[in-house]
Amino acid sequence: MKKIGVLYGRENTFPGALVAKINELGAGNFEAESVSIGAITMEQLYDYRVIIDRISQDVPFYRAVLKHAVMQGVNVINNPFWWTADDKFFNYALAHKIGVAIPKTALLPHKQHPPDINSQSLRNLLYPLNFDEIFEYIGFPAFLKPYSGGGWKHVYKVHSREEFFSAYDQTGDLCMTLQANVEFTDYFRCYVIGKKNIHIMRYDPRLPHERRYVLDGPPLDPAMQDRLTSDCLKICNALGYDMNTVEFAVQDGIPYAIDFLNPAPDADYHSVGPENFAWIVNAMAELAIEEAGKKVSKPKDYRWSKFL
Repeated sequence: MKKIGVLYGRENTFPGALVAKINELGAGNFEAESVSIGAITMEQLYDYRVIIDRISQDVPFYRAVLKHAVMQGVNVINNPFWWTADDKFFNYALAHKIGVAIPKTALLPHKQHPPDINSQSLRNLLYPLNFDEIFEYIGFPAFLKPYSGGGWKHVYKVHSREEFFSAYDQTGDLCMTLQANVEFTDYFRCYVIGKKNIHIMRYDPRLPHERRYVLDGPPLDPAMQDRLTSDCLKICNALGYDMNTVEFAVQDGIPYAIDFLNPAPDADYHSVGPENFAWIVNAMAELAIEEAGKKVSKPKDYRWSKFL
């Protein structure tokens, strides 16, 4: 019996449904369960062929365990080595390089020194920063948001220099980006599973969280569907994520990718709705079974790049 584990946090609907679906589809050959972890040793071995990770971004202990599991030959979705190294600014620059439309974005120094850092630690940092040059490049309105983060935390829409500096003063020692605003007429959130299966959902980030998924929107134009599908595949194959959402804001017919570091994406029944929930549960179950059926492959040499 090949075992698949699900590691999760405060989620109440998706993990149990995923375990049940894997056990239904893989009856007799694959068995899924919630992962149970205590203290581990360097020699620890794991019973799982696959672990689906939904929480290690918030729990360093879990992240360390999963990296160790990869070294022992477990397939972890998503790969903890890549997720550890990734950030949104790199995402934007990479997507731009491979031909995906990205709003103009600039990376900014911390407003306040990080802990145990002082001015002597930053002697290579230009000061004062030429903000006028940045404002001319980005334009207003714009979004000030963390270079890596999620949940719309610490995100500010600014319409002028004054609003920018007022918001920037509130960011403390967070590293931030400034990104050009997209006046969107349509917005999509796309599940991408296994770097090949895509489910496009209309979405409105201006609404309360529980109402953001548009469940009764108009049919999707075929040309837009093709463009969204192509861009999703480009992004997730370049980044190596097997579970992700990619968000697009559409302006003048162009879908701008504005968020695609979501490798533990929202999959709650009560927010995504019955149809979207059923799709993500089934797609993840099929991917987990597919990966668990592959031959276990341990690295032949222990270099970081071999774990990606």
